[in-house]
Amino acid sequence: MSQPSPTYAAAGPAPVAAPAQAAFGARVVVGLFGVLLAVLCAGLNEAVTKLSLADIRGAMGIGADEGAWLLAVYSAAAVSATAVSPWLATTFSLRRFTLCAIGAFALLGLLQPFAPNLHSLMLLRILQGLAAGALPPMLMSVALRFLPPGIKVYGLACYALTATFGPNLATPLAGLWTEYVGWQWAFWQIVAPSLLASACVAWGLPQDPLRLERFAQFNWRGVLLGLPALSCLVLGLSLGDRWGWFDSPLISVLLGGGGLLLVLFLYNEWSEPVPFFDLRMLGRRNLMFALLTLAGVLIVLSGVGSVPSAYLAQIHGYRPAQTSPLMLLVALPQLLALALTAALCNLRAVDCRWVLAAGLGMLVLSCLGSSTLTSQWIRDDFYPFYLLQVFGQPMAVLPLLLLSTNGMSPQQGPFASAWFNTVRGLSVVVAGALLEALGTWRRHAHSTHLVDSLGNAPLLDDHAAGLAQRIHAQALVLTSADLYLVLAGVGLALICLIPIIPTRVYPPRAVT
Repeated sequence: MSQPSPTYAAAGPAPVAAPAQAAFGARVVVGLFGVLLAVLCAGLNEAVTKLSLADIRGAMGIGADEGAWLLAVYSAAAVSATAVSPWLATTFSLRRFTLCAIGAFALLGLLQPFAPNLHSLMLLRILQGLAAGALPPMLMSVALRFLPPGIKVYGLACYALTATFGPNLATPLAGLWTEYVGWQWAFWQIVAPSLLASACVAWGLPQDPLRLERFAQFNWRGVLLGLPALSCLVLGLSLGDRWGWFDSPLISVLLGGGGLLLVLFLYNEWSEPVPFFDLRMLGRRNLMFALLTLAGVLIVLSGVGSVPSAYLAQIHGYRPAQTSPLMLLVALPQLLALALTAALCNLRAVDCRWVLAAGLGMLVLSCLGSSTLTSQWIRDDFYPFYLLQVFGQPMAVLPLLLLSTNGMSPQQGPFASAWFNTVRGLSVVVAGALLEALGTWRRHAHSTHLVDSLGNAPLLDDHAAGLAQRIHAQALVLTSADLYLVLAGVGLALICLIPIIPTRVYPPRAVT
């Protein structure tokens, strides 16, 4: 039996009328593929641009600080759009809204290499971030609405693919474009797949009628409070380490103002008849647990991708193309691993909570093994530990989707999508900020300790430069090991929550 949905009080949000259910068939599968492809493109666009930023800055004459802003404003726009896109898709129809978002996303990507100056490029990135952020909730909505219960878990696996397969594919693509093709393709790579995605969505998804009458109850206060709150928080977190966190008046205003606006936004959502976020849904133990665990899992996944890349680049001078085999080792088998994980979770005899525990355990073992790295490690030394990521990542993500959506009515789907995708977007930003802050702190601490350990030993001037380089390299190695241990600790903490918070759920119409 599925976990029963809680009964909401009359003070809860006005229910969203369920749209007509389309018959499942080949067209729906094609439509789902189109949305999946678009969401993968949205994720790759942000990740590849970040990895290719040095080449983009050099080609377009952009400074380091301006480059950081270029990444931050895109993330802020994407997270903000994620929060409101389920409401807009319900109002304008899922098919129509998705097609508009994909079209704008592709067109803006095509134009960016031709931007005449930084300000125009910044504007294009903000607009593209809005279009990209609107897409991930559409994938969850399509999977929950159109797939029959017996295979719904495979639709959720498609969503999980965007959190596991996509990020690991970014490094190989960045290496391909910057080393062999041209930096412009960091922007253009999404154009052709987006056109294919548009064709699939246009042919595969049914067209719902417009519901413009919903604007009579539009949550204007939510927009005026929520979008600035999310934007300020994302900007503050993204730029905080570069500008010294609260030593910077700008970062203090962004984080303090964003936090205050967020509190006001959540208060408004509690009393709003048609909110963007139904706070009462957090009373579902499994949803609350899934959101909390999702944040932790994304911190771990962000770390296991960024730490080895940074280590190999700073210690051995690896470019993205040289790091690519390690990322491909994790990415390509995910296509099979996710399908097998979905089949496992679709068995009635299997408790997906323990699938989650096993997946987190694999991530913890991978991080503990990687924490033994030394300055002699090269790419191949990571392979044995990163093989654990192949099954660990999908087993740590897919059960969360089952726990959070099981027993949920179609009317609650848009609210669940808003919660899940906004938490996902914010968690990625928090993960980046946390890893940067911890990395800076531990690197300075190790450098100070190593210098102090020299005592008053006399140094020859001709050896001082080489000694400084060795101290810097050793501090980076120790910092990488520390970050792996922190990631392992996060994974262990999440495992400890599994016997306490979530309740068992069964896949809908599961096979025996």
